[in-house]
Amino acid sequence: MNNQPEKKFRIGSISATIWKNSALNKQGEETSFNTISIERGYKDKNDEWQSTNSLRVGDLPKAELVLKKAYEHIMLDNSADQESAQA
Repeated sequence: MNNQPEKKFRIGSISATIWKNSALNKQGEETSFNTISIERGYKDKNDEWQSTNSLRVGDLPKAELVLKKAYEHIMLDNSADQESAQA
């Protein structure tokens, strides 16, 4: 399984990453789906980059924007896949 992100959106220290996952459904058929992780980057006391999924109040507007971009990417990508399958 490829563990690379499909797409990452970043505004400042806030990022949303889209991951492509696969699993077996109840019929035993492989199906794919997306998950999204959100994180905030920061430097610790040793000036090393770290990340957390805890956000501050001031991070929320940026989080909203990166999540909207992730949603838009997934919806447009799925729409393009469906159109090419119908062609």
